[in-house]
Formats: sequence, C-alpha cells, structure tokens
Amino acid sequence: MHWAVQASLAAALQSTQLAAASLIVPQNFTVPGVFPTSVFSEYYNSPTATSAQVQPVISDPVTHKVYPFSLTNPDTIPLENKVDPHILPPVASSSKIYNNALQQIGSIHNNPAFSGNNCARCVAILEVLKFVALAAPERGPDLFVDICNTLKLSSTCEATFGLLGIGSVITQVVANFDAGGFDGQAFCFHFLGGLCPSPGTTPLDLNNWFKKPKPNPPPKAKKRSGKRLKVLHMSDFHIDPRYATSSEANCTGSPCCRKNVFNTASPNITLLPAPRYGAFHCDTPMALGMAALQAIPALTGTQDNGFAWTIYTGDLVSHDPDKQLSRDYVKYVETILYDLFKRMLGTGPVYAALGNHDSYNQAQDAPASLGGALAQQFSWNYDHVADLWKHEKWLPAAAVQLAKRHYAGYMVKRMDGLRVIALNTDMWYRSNYFNYINMTNPDVSGMLRFLTDELQSAEDAGDRVWIIGHVLSGWDGTNPLENPTNLFYQIVDRYSPHVIANIFFGHTHEDQMSIFYANNATVMSAETAQALAWIGPSVTPITNLNSGFRVYEVDSAVRSSGIAWRGLEITDSKYHFSRLSR
Repeated sequence: MHWAVQASLAAALQSTQLAAASLIVPQNFTVPGVFPTSVFSEYYNSPTATSAQVQPVISDPVTHKVYPFSLTNPDTIPLENKVDPHILPPVASSSKIYNNALQQIGSIHNNPAFSGNNCARCVAILEVLKFVALAAPERGPDLFVDICNTLKLSSTCEATFGLLGIGSVITQVVANFDAGGFDGQAFCFHFLGGLCPSPGTTPLDLNNWFKKPKPNPPPKAKKRSGKRLKVLHMSDFHIDPRYATSSEANCTGSPCCRKNVFNTASPNITLLPAPRYGAFHCDTPMALGMAALQAIPALTGTQDNGFAWTIYTGDLVSHDPDKQLSRDYVKYVETILYDLFKRMLGTGPVYAALGNHDSYNQAQDAPASLGGALAQQFSWNYDHVADLWKHEKWLPAAAVQLAKRHYAGYMVKRMDGLRVIALNTDMWYRSNYFNYINMTNPDVSGMLRFLTDELQSAEDAGDRVWIIGHVLSGWDGTNPLENPTNLFYQIVDRYSPHVIANIFFGHTHEDQMSIFYANNATVMSAETAQALAWIGPSVTPITNLNSGFRVYEVDSAVRSSGIAWRGLEITDSKYHFSRLSR
C-alpha cells in the first residue's frame, strides 16, 4: 500500500514565489505489513491475522457501552433492525381530519397541475395517503408497500417502504406536507419518476432577512502575514467494519466486499476476492482506514506538531441499506473514527459536520418545526456526536450545547479571529424526506437563519468565517433542493468576500471546486467571483476513485485594530491519494 501526492489546481494558480515557499513536500509512504496492534487495547479476533479485518473492542466514552462483536461481525450481518424504535405520528382527531380534508380539496381545486395527466393522478394518490397517515398511521407503511407493488416502483418494496425501511419516515412526511400543492408536486417529481414537472423555485423575499446592508465600500483588505498554517481536509471516510477480506469485490449491487453479497453471474465462485486494503465498489476496510491515518502525518510533515486544525466534511458511515443499519451501528462508527482522528492526527482540533449517511434512517433529519416528540427523534445522534466532540476537547461548552439544539450544527470562535460554522446539510438534501414539508419556506429547519445570524455577528466583530458542510449547494438540484439553495446563494453573496473566507463540502467523493458569483452568477468573471467552495476527496474508494485527502496552507494573519478581512485564507493546496489498484 503506497500513498502519493498530487498538486491541485489551486496550487498551480499560486505565484512562483508562493510555490517556492511551500511547506508541503511530496513523499512516499509504505504501510507496514503488520497491523499496528497497539492502536486498540483489546480485540475480538487476532489482530495479527491477515485473513480477516481486525475487530477491536470499542467502549463508548459517552454511553459507557461496550459494543458487542455481533454489531460488526461479518458473518452475522443483520437482515433487518428490530432493536431501534420506528417512530410514527400520533392519530389525528376527527376534527383535524375534517379540516385537513377541506384544506386538501381546496389545494386540488386551485392547483393548475390537475389537468387529467399523470401529475394530477400522482397528487391525488398523495391526498389519499395523507389522510391515511393522519387517521391510521400504523397502516401507512403497509399502504406504501401495496402501492409500490401495484405500480411496480421497486423490486424491494417491503424492504424499502415497510416499517423497517423508510416507511415510518414517509408516513410522518405525508401526514405533515401539503399533498395538493407545492410539496406534493415536488414529491412526485423527485421520488416518483418525474410524474410531475419540477415546481421550480419560489420567489425569495429578502426584505427582512438581513439585519444590515452589505458594507459599501467593503472593509479594506489586510496584508498577508507570510506565516502559514497547515490544515487537513478529510471527507467521506465511510469505514466498513463489516468488510470481509476475500469476499466478492465485483458483486451485483453495492456495497461489495461483504460476505452476504455475490455476483449473479457467478453466485458460488468469487470472481474478484476483496483485497486487504480495499477495492473499488467497496467501502473503506479498517486496514485502508488505518493506512490513510498513518500516512497523513508522514506525508505532510506533521508528525511532531500536528495540524493547526482539521475539517471533516461528513459521511463516516458505510453505504449499508437501511435494513442493515441501526442507531448503535451509527454511534459505533462515530465513536471509533473520532477517537482515531484524535489519536492519529495530532493535537489540533477537528471541526466536523454530519453527512447524509451519518444518521438512521440514512439521509433523514427532522426539523424542529414538527414539534413534540417528532422534532426530537434524531436528538440521540446530535447529543452523541456533540458529547464525543466535547470528549475529544475539540469544541467549547457553548458550541457543544448549540450542536445538541441545532441538528449538530454549531459555531466555534477561535483565538485567531476565525469562526468555523458547521451546517447539517441534510436540511437541504433532496433525499431527506422531511424537506418536503412546507417547501415554499426555504428555511423550515432554521439552519440558514442560524448561519445568517452568525455571519452578521462575525461581520460586526471583523472576524473571518469558514463554513463546513457535507452536501454541496448548487442550482441543478441533483443534490440540494432549489429553494434553500437560492437562499444560501444570497447569504454567500451578502457576506463575501469580506466575511466568508472559504466554504467546504464533501459528498461527491471527488477533488473539486465551486465558485460563487455575485448576482446569482448572471455574469461570471474574476471581478464577480465572491467565494470559493472546496469539495474534498473521499477516503472510500467505492465510486471507483482512489482514496485521498487534501492539505491546505493557510495564511495566519489575524484581525488587529479596526475591521480587516484578509487573512486566514488558503494560499496553497495539495491533494494526496493512494493508488488503490497497485
């Protein structure tokens, strides 16, 4: 297993003088053949064996629970999760059913989509589902499965839409959304084969959104200090503790490298045995994950002092289907990876954001506006990661409490004048069913209100801001929904370039960049460029990509007297990757 380094586009754009001053020196690193057994104090199996991945005994510092071997045993992968609760909304009163019936009839009557076409049919079905979800929520998942089978929407209807799949979540959403209006049309567009056209973007009213106008002229730029800090960017680790060495790496479906999958062309004979250090179409085995974490200090020259700080832009958990996931599995992965980050990467804090796979059900997070127990159904995860960040001493007490209250999003203010704002981007992710409730509101969760208020506070104090999240924003709708994307773009425009120094995402698994321009990018030029979003490469090779990470050199200039906005900017970047095929 060898790791190499490749300069990114950002490095190529730096001046000759900056390049000569670069602190990042390309190196090679050869992983030792023997697993570093001292990393963990106890194992369920022999850590020196090479025929199977190690299975460490993990004790959760928050819950004080020792996770059993059965949770990650490759030989006993669960077929379904009957341990965790599958929460359903309360039964509606007759008066509420009646009032909602009137409301939905009015929506159907006034919605121009009802013209005897497939869209009208889809929305009408959603109307029926809504009232079933209100009156008899326990039958919602059964009805979804029946409709799925009747319409032949999937070959895995029971596993996907049943109670042990996503059925309980859809029941909650259908019970709370406007089936006959914008919500229903968007649902039919995104989830039911485009039966309705996209409802587009709702006109955005910003009259009362920003407390102050953008400074004109903007604050004067400050000279760079010339002193550089090293910052690590990791994303999409997707550790797979159920990875089985020598299992089928060329399976039919995904993820591969599991004992419970095979290639339909050769169900009894393995076509491509899964290597110890991972394979394309597979998530990250423990051996590859440890190789990455061992390589990072050696390749970046941070063995002695560590990084100034690290950003992690989400997705710790493997790509399991919901039926094989559980709350404990998610918490196990969070516990083991955050602990390894702390011990392997040095003294600097890690600022982490949640990804769409860092939840159960995956990609689902409910807004506080649902109210009652439904609003708190994912607090188990926010509380757990916040307490882990506290345990690792990465966040101060105020940021920990904010993360518990705000979907694991937080703001931390560093001594150098940098504020890091972490967002839970599931709140604009198109695959989060809860986002289809009250979609004409671009900020149902309150996440973007929180972001705006923190940016205004930073502007008032003359601080710079790094924004971190997982699912990247964008206008094409392939990942985020259009209305929150629109609002986020206006927020970036308002507070760039003098407050927002950089934005960081993950999710695509690729080494990419995205530029935010003024005025909705009506003119794209160097003069209208406002902010740069860095999209981090993945550690997992599952999408046919080599495992990688990125290291930034950051100018350390801090705010002095008055408001000055240059400093804490990225001056150089290096992309490191492993050639997995070798």
